[in-house]
Amino acid sequence: MKKFIGVISDTHGLLRPEVRNVFAGVDLILHAGDIGKAEVIEQLEAMAPVIAIRGNNDTEAWARMIPETEVAEIGPVRIFILHNLKEIGFNPADRQFQAVISGHSHRPGIETRDGVLFLNPGSAGPRRFKLPSTVARLTVEGAAVRGEIIKL
Repeated sequence: MKKFIGVISDTHGLLRPEVRNVFAGVDLILHAGDIGKAEVIEQLEAMAPVIAIRGNNDTEAWARMIPETEVAEIGPVRIFILHNLKEIGFNPADRQFQAVISGHSHRPGIETRDGVLFLNPGSAGPRRFKLPSTVARLTVEGAAVRGEIIKL
């Protein structure tokens, strides 16, 4: 059975209205940090269940109960979520992860290394530098996971 997962990061307090259309029908939403405001999580939760982690800019009281890393399990697929990929500290393939979700850089990217999908959905919040506003979607089918970056 296919599962669809919305992936978002670096909202910095802004949830763009286009996200609702892109995430329509997703089974789960993963937020890879720098949320910005608790209201962003509340708005996402109105669309689907949310697993969120704290980013380096999530320093206010509301963010203290949000973990810095998280593991999402969708059937046999294990996904490690952290904000800054440079801080991972282990080889995800050694720990049987099929995917790693990160944010922080605001640069969307997707690649497979050692059989692990590495996905950065980019920034969905206020535009910075000259980078596009993006999110991502994962499709999980059995033990297979694939992703796509979507411009807002």
